[in-house]
Amino acid sequence: MKRVRRNHSPSFKAKVALAAVRGVKTMAELAEQFDVHPNQIQDWRRKLLDQAGQLFDRGSHPPEDAEHKLKELHAKTGQLTMERDFFRTRAGKDSRPERQKMIDRTHSLPPTRSTLAFQDFNEIK
Repeated sequence: MKRVRRNHSPSFKAKVALAAVRGVKTMAELAEQFDVHPNQIQDWRRKLLDQAGQLFDRGSHPPEDAEHKLKELHAKTGQLTMERDFFRTRAGKDSRPERQKMIDRTHSLPPTRSTLAFQDFNEIK
């Protein structure tokens, strides 16, 4: 019979990892006590030791970085939504010759999609 996959809470993982770090009992004894595979205990122990230094880090910069990435993602989502809506609604309604007439060949922005063109377009707005 196949064993059902269990999801352990972070507090349980921390408790087991701390017991492993203390080293009072062997991995086999801890595995039997907590009903978890020894390899899993070893992984939790390694993760605890690797990330323990981050707990006391005061000068953390990830929130600013995460906020910047979030703004970039929102801008990209808006850009893609605008493009999708244009092609769904406007581009299919006119015939090909009418769409070609809309292209201004003398305009400074090229009719192709490029990152610089979109940046220039956003600055013009």
